[in-house]
Amino acid sequence: MKNNIQQYLFWILLVFLTVGIIYPAIGMIAIICMLAPVLMAPYKGRYWCGNFCPRGSFYDNVMAKISPKKQIPAIFRSKGFRIFMVMFIIGVFSIQMYYSWGDLSAMGAVFVRIILITTIVGIVLGVIYHHRTWCSFCPMGTLASWFSTEPKPMPLKVENSCVNCKLCTKACPLQLSPYTAKGSTDGFTHDDCLKCNRCVEKCPKKALTF
Repeated sequence: MKNNIQQYLFWILLVFLTVGIIYPAIGMIAIICMLAPVLMAPYKGRYWCGNFCPRGSFYDNVMAKISPKKQIPAIFRSKGFRIFMVMFIIGVFSIQMYYSWGDLSAMGAVFVRIILITTIVGIVLGVIYHHRTWCSFCPMGTLASWFSTEPKPMPLKVENSCVNCKLCTKACPLQLSPYTAKGSTDGFTHDDCLKCNRCVEKCPKKALTF
């Protein structure tokens, strides 16, 4: 059911940006998408990113059709770059909110502006590299990965019936490699696993389960 819903969530993003440009105050509802991935992280990791994020839905269901799906550059996955992006976005957001505080329309415009600009960045990267390139260093996604508890929530079990065909990596929105955890008692517990179930669906041996 959730995958069927995920196919259409990108409309929320498109409506939000269209209405937000005309009526900026509506931008305040974006706080839901900023807090939800982090609040859900201790229990389900980056589950929000793979199942409920409207922008993630846009990348999966719209951008994926035109993206060359090249390898996501390692720099975007690096710890240093991700820390920089978290600090940069939080800094820009905080400064703009400081000067907009008390004016609902101006505060909402801050959300609309940041989401619009970052979405455009994601589109450009999606056209050049992979449709989910932005998600590899998305500040909210990075925070969600940091807030995942130990032991990692929702590990992906990889049975010994896995034949290392690597179809799971090909199906993974973030190009992760679940097959590397074949036979592991802990399962595949990568912090950036989106729990989207695509690898499970593509496995020809039905060797993967959350």
